[in-house]
Amino acid sequence: MAEKARLLWDFRGPAAAQTAVHHVIHLNEFFEREPFSCYETGVLEQSPMWQAAFAIVDLNDAQKLREILKPHRGQRITEGS
Repeated sequence: MAEKARLLWDFRGPAAAQTAVHHVIHLNEFFEREPFSCYETGVLEQSPMWQAAFAIVDLNDAQKLREILKPHRGQRITEGS
């Protein structure tokens, strides 16, 4: 099984939820047209005023995607994380 990474973009404030959902739309558009595998995108609610959009990608692609997409942070993940 390939190792994976979760790339995260943090949004804070009263519009955080709407902004994170909108960001996921752009992530999905990116992965539809680019040759990178993306296993899942979505939004994580850290708190009502802090939301994070995420994309789960192959760990081997994470560094290149960091350069292109400029996530705020990333996490190596294992199955079930």
